[in-house]
Amino acid sequence: METIQSYIEEHKNRFINELLELLKIPSVSADPSYKEDVIKTAEEIKKRLLEAGCDAVEICETPGYPIVYGEKIIDKTLPTVLVYGHYDVQPADPIELWDSPPFEPVIKKTELHPEGAIFARGACDDKGQMYMHVKAMELMTQTETLPCNVKFMIEGEEEVGSESLDWFVKRNQEKLTNDVILISDTGMISNVQPSITTGLRGLSYVEVEVTGPNRDLHSGLYGGAVANPINILSKMIASLQDEDNRITVDGFYDNVIELSKEERADMAKAPFDLDAYKKSIDLSDIHGEKGYTTNERNSIRPTLDVNGIWGGYTGEGAKTVIASKAYAKISMRLVPNQTPDEITEKFVKHFNKIAPASVKVKVTPHHGGHAYVTPIDNIGYKAANKAYTETFGVPAIPQRSGGSIPIVALFEKELKSKTILMGFGLDSDAIHSPNEHYGIFNYLKGIQTIPLFYKYFTEMKK
Repeated sequence: METIQSYIEEHKNRFINELLELLKIPSVSADPSYKEDVIKTAEEIKKRLLEAGCDAVEICETPGYPIVYGEKIIDKTLPTVLVYGHYDVQPADPIELWDSPPFEPVIKKTELHPEGAIFARGACDDKGQMYMHVKAMELMTQTETLPCNVKFMIEGEEEVGSESLDWFVKRNQEKLTNDVILISDTGMISNVQPSITTGLRGLSYVEVEVTGPNRDLHSGLYGGAVANPINILSKMIASLQDEDNRITVDGFYDNVIELSKEERADMAKAPFDLDAYKKSIDLSDIHGEKGYTTNERNSIRPTLDVNGIWGGYTGEGAKTVIASKAYAKISMRLVPNQTPDEITEKFVKHFNKIAPASVKVKVTPHHGGHAYVTPIDNIGYKAANKAYTETFGVPAIPQRSGGSIPIVALFEKELKSKTILMGFGLDSDAIHSPNEHYGIFNYLKGIQTIPLFYKYFTEMKK
């Protein structure tokens, strides 16, 4: 532990500056105009992995953006840890809501981050958390404390559904053989109480289109006589949840497993300040499915949310028009036993059923993913917990997350490996939002904790 701490203390300014340089590259995978920047980031990751001590690193072409693969095999009889991360980031929109430019990282002190936090798109999700593993690798190789084999698989399409990752994993199963997969793309309860994510929700994401007349119409000449697609879409969306905020899609809850009273009681042991939660997002009250707590609603219950809605005239001033079309993007977070294909099919049928004859409806499925639960009795979890306990001074709490990482289920299916989710971000880090940030404390604490996971996993695996 002293070796780890002294190395971090000696090199922490460089560690921070290297991350700042990485965050300056706008690797937005969703926008083709950033293609060169995404590829540039992959090349930069290759360079950093080689500098960190990997013996072999390659940029692997895929049908989409490349995957950076690196490895250091010190002894084939020892365990192998496969590290997954992603170098692409979410779009920065709306730019005007950022306090500083999203790709010009700055360090500012905050109430939760008195040591400072890095403000930039990708700071927490996932460049900052991914880069902890690169620096942990450097630490172990430079101090000659690497106890096992390491492989890295860093992709560039996580924020758009990881389609090429599926393609890559299925074609490279031997290359990716491992004993455990390690991911830092989640969070923890607080900087004094670590947690390990043991469950993730799945995802079904669709885009809906409602069409009325064959062209935009004058709202004075036609208003009241024809269907207004925006009005119709709004009513259809409103009907997707009832007065108890339960989802009304036919058969939506058919395969949902209800947790026992004992399991829900265990969840309730995690520290949670409802007033602080509301204050953090400037809400006067909470909202959600009747009969469940806030922490249950955002983790063990399925959801349906409109992520975007548009149609008609949205420019300056007024334009009296009945739009021909209206659109919305809708995501449904799923729990174990719900599958994205099943839920998408049920949504399509339901949405078509509730549409009035005065409009036409089109539903386009986008990406999806399966829910995942990892047992807390496997050695990967135990090694992570021991590592957190040593660096934070208290054991980690197992916690289910409301987010989705669809590739975790893919890894278990194709590589037959369990995944350990060692996240160091906080809920307040504004990932996917303006002013995303990542604490310096969290970044360095991750670099400190990760080598201990390797140490304890190797010892327990023998």
